[in-house]
Amino acid sequence: MKFKADVAVIGAGHAGVEAALACARLGLDTVIFTINLDSVANLPCNPSIGGAGKGHLVYEIDALGGEMGRVADMATLQSRTLNLGKGAAVHSKRIQADRTLYRILMKSVLEKQENLRLIQAEIVDIRCEEKGGKKQITSVITHLGEVWEVCCAIICAGTYLNSTIFVGQVSYDSGPDGLMPAKGLSSALFREGIKLMRFKTGTPARLKKSTIDLSRLDVQEGEERIAPFSVLTDPVALNSIRQIPCYMLYTSKVSHDLIRKNLHRSAMYSGKIHGTGPRYCPSIEDKIVRFADKERHQLFLEPMGGDTEEMYLQGFSTSMPSEVQHEMLRSLDGFENVQIMRYAYAIEYDCADPTQLYPTLEFKSIAGLYGAGQFNGSSGYEEAAAQGLIAGINAAMRLLGKESVVLERSSSYIGTLIDDLVTKGTNEPYRIMTSRSEYRLLLRQDNADLRLTDIGYRVGLINRKRYDDFCRKREQIEEEIRRMNKTIISPSSKTNYLLRSYGSAEITTGARLADLLRRPELDYEKLTPLDEGRPPISEAAARTAQIMIKYEGYINRQLAEVKRQEKYEKRLIPPEVDYTKIRGLRLEAVQKLSKIRPINIGQASRISGVNPADISVLLIWLAQHAKNND
Repeated sequence: MKFKADVAVIGAGHAGVEAALACARLGLDTVIFTINLDSVANLPCNPSIGGAGKGHLVYEIDALGGEMGRVADMATLQSRTLNLGKGAAVHSKRIQADRTLYRILMKSVLEKQENLRLIQAEIVDIRCEEKGGKKQITSVITHLGEVWEVCCAIICAGTYLNSTIFVGQVSYDSGPDGLMPAKGLSSALFREGIKLMRFKTGTPARLKKSTIDLSRLDVQEGEERIAPFSVLTDPVALNSIRQIPCYMLYTSKVSHDLIRKNLHRSAMYSGKIHGTGPRYCPSIEDKIVRFADKERHQLFLEPMGGDTEEMYLQGFSTSMPSEVQHEMLRSLDGFENVQIMRYAYAIEYDCADPTQLYPTLEFKSIAGLYGAGQFNGSSGYEEAAAQGLIAGINAAMRLLGKESVVLERSSSYIGTLIDDLVTKGTNEPYRIMTSRSEYRLLLRQDNADLRLTDIGYRVGLINRKRYDDFCRKREQIEEEIRRMNKTIISPSSKTNYLLRSYGSAEITTGARLADLLRRPELDYEKLTPLDEGRPPISEAAARTAQIMIKYEGYINRQLAEVKRQEKYEKRLIPPEVDYTKIRGLRLEAVQKLSKIRPINIGQASRISGVNPADISVLLIWLAQHAKNND
């Protein structure tokens, strides 16, 4: 049978969900395929969303009109903001999510979305045709032989593509959580000239809560005041939930000795696994080998849901045999009688070399074909959702005849993530971190909407009411900054008593409220008694205004650097340029530039192997090229 749709999304994980919703909400006839309807938006590894850098991505997804933040708020079991002892740039929200509820809620969103069909089927092949001298995607084919004619397709295969599970010396074809692997698509992509890589990740065992002596673990409660991920979430309702505690513990010398003794039985160290694993989320046996001098490693015991006994032991992923897993776990304090409900495993899977993609996430060699998520070599739910949203937006923009969306590094962590992948590539599963951005003071969680909501509104994913609310918040922030810079606090016994109480120097002349706020020991709330004329302002607006005042000097420095870099981002490079004919470029630069095909000088300057001298040659060539075309 033959069917038609504007866009086909292959895979309904976090990338696929955001891609499909973006396309459907922008009015395109969209179909999303998944091997199993019960795995839509599954959280196969840790039951959490957000964290260092990742929380920033969730806020940005929401600011653009994506779905992850809203559903994460509804599925929250516990919320914590990490790095509060550090600067505002690295404050990162992380929630424990009810794994089952998150999946159910997101599946319901897909089912109710207009212009969207959700179908259980495996895509095993794609078809392309030559159109206008370039290969173009024309259809996708299911395992039942159904042909879907499409204008665009977005591959969001996650870790299912030709995937293999490893537990000790036992290995078998499977996707995560015992689901079927996607077996046919890899060969079709290879046939179409797409370069694939082999990556690996892993997950800890799931443990029965009632068999763990929780009294011997350190309790980790949630934060008192929960700030939602999404502006669509009611903060009052969110703060009415009963948070479920997590627990903290450590490995011991006994644990380490046991792991070393059985190292040869780990699938990772026995030579069975050939894929590259994530550097920043290593297995416990990898930690023992790489950090041999450490006497213990920190672990976190986290709930999988509000109505299940399953617990997740973060930091204890392994590919050891099942009997060794029992021994390892029972070596932990409080785990002497623990029962394993799901064994830990490693999983190996195919993914695409992301340097084959434009910054729009469209394949350079096949028009209309996009990639997103772990298929692009990244790791993590948040990285996947961010890419899915951008791929979906750009597929829609292509079909609607509108300008594509490319987020600059200075605009967002999403822009940083995508630029890193398509410009530098990756030889291991890529994870976003705040340290990956050179503009992290500009890319805070609190100002994600100020940076991106204009774009979400322009493309059509933010409605008018929400945009008007955002504009009012932006005006509040600007007015509050102006007011605090104009408000003078006179020296008085009341003023100086308050300043002394916080260890702050007294004032002898009038001081601007903004200058007092810049003092490290003072903040917005502490100054409330002195600020009698403060107008009503939302908590979110006040938070951003305070940060912008406190860090004004540093923010202005980073904005100046962005301005300097803009000239390179605006110098576009013709897509058809033949780098072999540009005199003065080194051979390595010619090879790298020909492979990546950067869209501008800024991107070219970030390619590994292209040095400043090569950029100078490129700039001279562009000037001559422009002169010859005049």
